[in-house]
Amino acid sequence: MKTHLHTAKLPTLSLLAGLVTLAGCSASESKDTSQNNRAVEQTQQQQLLAIWPKLNNVVRADPQIESKIAQYLQTMTLEQKVAQMIQPEIRDITTDDMRKYGFGSYLNGGGSFPNANKHATPQDWIALAEQMYQASVDDSLDGIDIPTMWGTDAVHGHNNVIGATLFPHNIGLGAANNPALIEKIAAATAIEVMVTGIDWVFAPTVAVVRDDRWGRTYEGYSEDPEIVRRYSVAIVNGLQGHADGDFLSNKRVISTVKHFLGDGGTVDGDDQGNNIDSEQALFDTHAQGYIGGLSAGSQSVMASFNSWHGKKNHGNKYLLTDVLKTKMGFDGFVVGDWNGHGQVVGCSNESCPQAVNAGLDIFMVPTGAWKPLYENTIAQVKAGEIAMSRIDDAVARILRVKLRAGLFDKPSPAKRQFSGKTQLIGAQAHRDIARQAVRGSLVLLKNNNNTLPIAANSRVLIAGDGADNIAKQAGGWSITWQGTNNENTDFPGATSIFAGLKAQITAAGGEAILSPDGHFTQKPDVAIVVFGEEPYAEGHGDRDNLEFERNNKKSLALLKQLISKGVPVVSVFISGRPMWVNAELNASDAFVAAWLPGTEGQGVADVLLTDAGGDIQHDFTGKLSFSWPKSPLQTAVNKDDVDYSPLFPYGFGLTYTDKNTLADNLNEDSGVDIASLPNMAIFNGVLTDPWRLFLKSAQQQVQVASNSVELAGISYRTEDKNIQEDAMAFVFAGIGLTTAEINSNFTEDKVAYIEANSALSFDYKINSEFAAPLFVAMSCEHGCGGRVDISAELKKATLNRWQTLSIDLTCFTEQGVDFSRVISPFSLQSTGNGSVSVANINFVPEGAKQATIICPDS
Repeated sequence: MKTHLHTAKLPTLSLLAGLVTLAGCSASESKDTSQNNRAVEQTQQQQLLAIWPKLNNVVRADPQIESKIAQYLQTMTLEQKVAQMIQPEIRDITTDDMRKYGFGSYLNGGGSFPNANKHATPQDWIALAEQMYQASVDDSLDGIDIPTMWGTDAVHGHNNVIGATLFPHNIGLGAANNPALIEKIAAATAIEVMVTGIDWVFAPTVAVVRDDRWGRTYEGYSEDPEIVRRYSVAIVNGLQGHADGDFLSNKRVISTVKHFLGDGGTVDGDDQGNNIDSEQALFDTHAQGYIGGLSAGSQSVMASFNSWHGKKNHGNKYLLTDVLKTKMGFDGFVVGDWNGHGQVVGCSNESCPQAVNAGLDIFMVPTGAWKPLYENTIAQVKAGEIAMSRIDDAVARILRVKLRAGLFDKPSPAKRQFSGKTQLIGAQAHRDIARQAVRGSLVLLKNNNNTLPIAANSRVLIAGDGADNIAKQAGGWSITWQGTNNENTDFPGATSIFAGLKAQITAAGGEAILSPDGHFTQKPDVAIVVFGEEPYAEGHGDRDNLEFERNNKKSLALLKQLISKGVPVVSVFISGRPMWVNAELNASDAFVAAWLPGTEGQGVADVLLTDAGGDIQHDFTGKLSFSWPKSPLQTAVNKDDVDYSPLFPYGFGLTYTDKNTLADNLNEDSGVDIASLPNMAIFNGVLTDPWRLFLKSAQQQVQVASNSVELAGISYRTEDKNIQEDAMAFVFAGIGLTTAEINSNFTEDKVAYIEANSALSFDYKINSEFAAPLFVAMSCEHGCGGRVDISAELKKATLNRWQTLSIDLTCFTEQGVDFSRVISPFSLQSTGNGSVSVANINFVPEGAKQATIICPDS
């Protein structure tokens, strides 16, 4: 991602400590100075904590519950207590594990299903919930009968379950600005979740997004903290019930306000990155969702992956304990996020006393790391690294939530009020709420000559790759984690945008023609073109800038094709964020920001079309809850900025009575300065973030974490080129295809390097000749990739002498590498034996013309 300069404003407590040196002091002076330092730190902490309020939480402590908690803590063993703090994932545990250890909770991650079956039925979900529950209350092995609880990411409906109602993603709901509707959505979600026997939902997300390049932008309701605060209250009330009503009743689930804290404000919008805001800004902007949701009684908080001034939040005692629990008075529990504890300095997925000491109550620990983490935590308590009082506090918080939720008294999951009532999954009443939400989320940005609304009895061409594509309109977190690899048949009961339009047009006597590529035989009265971003979720959705379809303007070509034939064009833009679409706006008579509307595509037709009599069915009511950029580099533009000049301001949105205000000649020059693009370092003595090195052979793979690694078929060691260990040496054994691959956890947007005519450059040294071709390869998301045979160059090389080789990047684009979604920018592959060393691996702008290997068509 591009780097921008940021200035930290106010030093935080962690930065203020330790500024006075003790060097040269006498013992008494040293003692006095230490006491003075502590006094200064205490004063500073009190000043900083004054920023944070004591919350007026509507859920009060219950003496009977507190008495029960005390009784449990007196009788529970250390092992039983730590087990309450461990949350494994359904792919990594069995019911026998649950019976043996008695985990306090467990989860299904995005794209994880009972029996690893994407098409698992609601009965399959209920069966697993029942089995895990019964195993947890079976005290024959672990000696205790505390019920477990199942947590799931139901972030826009019960999105992991086939057939569930999927509501618009949060960014669309923010445009609707309707807290009452939001509460209805949350209540409907809670019921669909409870049909499958699940107790606990990881929602709402209350991130206040400051840089729209962040791949989780669509999980934010607004750039305005006020909307986020009000929505947090509504979601919590909808999921859990009102404190003075049916709080955590048989039709409610436990909610989670997440991710604490500042995840929407990282530098450059980098997922899991660093937030450097002052503490006042952290409160004013990023904490308002917690003020709302926790005051409404949310029972859990999820810690965030991000850092604050370089300190990972999973290990930040000041934020988790001093601020959240002590000052704000939160008495529920703090759960981690997907091995986030392993990112704390000095920790691993298998061991992290620092997170417990900081205030983390539940480790979310997917993969097989749960067992060593459980064992290590027990050992750390026994060794005094973790105080027993901290363990007791964590377990008390977990038990408090379980008791408030009635988990000790409710029937088992299979016998609860809504369990097995599969007619409630995707119920018509829920779909009606979702359809209303779609209508309210649509924002009209342009409407030349009153192109909209369209008379329903017209001949309407419906084009674009999003027209009849439910997966695209649903976006990420839809059945699968990234929302990818889905088809319309994976969404039974859902309606695509095309299907919604066709139903109303046909009923009114008009004609709806589906033509994704825009071709027609009889000229239509109007064309509706549905296009936009492909599905993505966290990490994979991060971008370098906000230009839509960089380097591949296929949607723009479609719009221009229709305009050239004299067909009025209505663009329906699907996206998880505002994007720079100046050219697409110019090529449209009307333009609608539809965000990610979910499964109820009829809501689009309700607003775009008149009824059969020619009257407006529903006017546009959606208003931008995010400012819209006027250039692809205007990535952090937010209301109340000092220099605020977006293309469309926060709150913009036309109605049918408004006059169009947008010209047709918006600037189409991206303004991206390719000349200033630096080399992209992949390996220059060390692997640069986010790149990692793996060795792969047959079905085996291992991540390189030391200076020498051996795997069947390939080995690695560091080598000295100019300085110590600044090169990598690989020996291929010639026993099948083996690979040394540099890759990232997530996709990386590197389109700028294609635009800058770049080359892949690296130094290499042949240590022994290869018996088969050696390839340099790249790969990207969804299996795309390409490779270049460098054998001809190797034959020219002198053994044991360092040389430089460069490859025009278009050699890879011609083979289908999508540089907006790069996973691996460099790997070496061979089936033969041989040895090579490499160093100084970079993408070099303007290096293509001078590259060693230039592809014929480039």
